[in-house]
Amino acid sequence: MANAGASGTLEEPQVEAMFDRIAGVYDLMNSLMTAGLHHRWRRRAADLALVEPGSDVLDVASGTGDLAIELSTRVGASGNVIGSDFSEQMLERARVKAPQLQWQQANALALPYEDDRFDAVTVGFGARNFSDLDAGLAEMVRVTRPGGRVVVLEITTPTRPPLSSFFRLWFDRLVPLIGRFAGDPDAYSYLPSSVRRFPDAQTLAQRLSLAGLGEVGYLLTAGGIIAIHSGTKPEA
Repeated sequence: MANAGASGTLEEPQVEAMFDRIAGVYDLMNSLMTAGLHHRWRRRAADLALVEPGSDVLDVASGTGDLAIELSTRVGASGNVIGSDFSEQMLERARVKAPQLQWQQANALALPYEDDRFDAVTVGFGARNFSDLDAGLAEMVRVTRPGGRVVVLEITTPTRPPLSSFFRLWFDRLVPLIGRFAGDPDAYSYLPSSVRRFPDAQTLAQRLSLAGLGEVGYLLTAGGIIAIHSGTKPEA
């Protein structure tokens, strides 16, 4: 695989191949890198989706499915959750975890769903991998029904010390080192560079508004390392 450049960008086929390669260690690495807190952050994202029993929900760039599974506990047996991802190897892990859910291979930039379908559309730790962020956000809004919710859970870069110094040490040095032991140093060098190029929380809120959402807001947690954005698609 070609190395990520200074901007942290990779061509879409390279990103897909990378996630196929790391699918087997993805869950373990998430837990190691976040001390297991990623499950708590996903629960907070699911809270902001405002789904209820019977809701129809799409989780984009679902990976091994943890956010989709959390959402499924909210919609119940009368609801429906689809987890979509372009990495088939990631989806295979998701199918083992929750065979009762729908797992579909799909490109986030060209979602194979009709307009105004879902009560909520979410993405957890996947938006920074969109090769065209604005196109991906626009697709999420397109398939959300008027009055429905869009939620984006993502890592953001803290700007104030001492957390900013710790963040640089952790993501720029320790995460790639852990990735080397996991057998894929390129993938876990890509992670910090993809975070650095991703918009800050305020800029992402603006871009969600430009994508067509109203009532856009966000909360920062984990000392400012994690941002959870949400907005509502306006009624026609």
